[in-house]
Amino acid sequence: MGQKSCAMTSTPPPDATPGEHVAVLGTGLIGTSVAMAAARAGCRVTGWDIDPDTVAHAAARSGLEPRPRLEDAVVDADIVVVATPIAAVAATVTAALLAAPGAIVTDAASVKGHLVTDVLAVMGDDVQATVRYVPGHPMGGSERSGPEHASASVLDGIVWVVTPHPDTDAAHTEALESWIERLGARPVRLTPERHDRLVAMVSHLPQVASTSLMGLAAKEEADEPEILLLAAGGFRDLTRLAASQPALWSEILVANRDQVASAIELFAARLLALRDAIARGDTAEVESLFERSKRARLGLATKPTVRSGVAVWQVEIPDEPGALARITAVLGAGKVNIEDLQIVHSPEGGRGTVHLTVAASSAGSCADVLAGGGYDPIRLA
Repeated sequence: MGQKSCAMTSTPPPDATPGEHVAVLGTGLIGTSVAMAAARAGCRVTGWDIDPDTVAHAAARSGLEPRPRLEDAVVDADIVVVATPIAAVAATVTAALLAAPGAIVTDAASVKGHLVTDVLAVMGDDVQATVRYVPGHPMGGSERSGPEHASASVLDGIVWVVTPHPDTDAAHTEALESWIERLGARPVRLTPERHDRLVAMVSHLPQVASTSLMGLAAKEEADEPEILLLAAGGFRDLTRLAASQPALWSEILVANRDQVASAIELFAARLLALRDAIARGDTAEVESLFERSKRARLGLATKPTVRSGVAVWQVEIPDEPGALARITAVLGAGKVNIEDLQIVHSPEGGRGTVHLTVAASSAGSCADVLAGGGYDPIRLA
């Protein structure tokens, strides 16, 4: 990847210097992570948050320059990233467009359709402003929140969706995509409507499913107090998202309600079809459903560059400080690249299981390296 410029004018002068000024509005997990990645890429970063303590904490972690007002943060900015809670995004975007007439303004909201409509309605006929609005959605983050959990690595290799509206200037879209690449993410261009439909299935529905499963188990605990004591790795993996922020997710799901409701209906139909196959004792059909899903999951490589498929190895490790570092060091010394890694703690305690995903072409060498390091790997896929 060649050197990119962070100067965000659509037709920069020949002597424009690369990487000048990015403003981040909203300094929670995503906003602060963007600030850290931008600073790492050589951009000057200013930031503002409605909570002075939050922006001060973000500044201490990320090196961004805190500003007391939105207008102060965006002065002379080339690009403005709005990363506020979803209810405040439209108002913050419009304020940034008016306060920073030379900047491209984007956002990090996980719902685009209603947001774009609201922004354009407020801006009205101000085409000079709306051409600079390039909506976006970095597909990164975690169930945690706040600047204390931020990291530039949140942006590394993720898909960052860019959803230009009909009035967006094409040069601004291309400039934003170049900047996203410099931060280490991968821009993918979609319409706002298509974005909302797809994220309802792969982002919003998993949150609903995780929360519903955890709620069901918690309700059953009233009659069966031991039920959660039996929760092993699969249950913990599936319910991890249930630890997410309730206020944040209620806003997101309601904002994308039509698409989320449709995704839930499709998922419910799948569950009912599986229920019926199990109830009638149709082993072949159940196995077929599992097999199709397994093949699809194994094709879901963490990195898009892994085209030859992946292999998954299970390795038991002691549940003690340094255990994970030792196994990754063994693989590093053996020149085995890890595509994905999960840790599953045993409910009995004292040990854990690591699931290592590597490129299929590295499967054999991975097994040899692990065995040589004293581990006993079991291939799952």
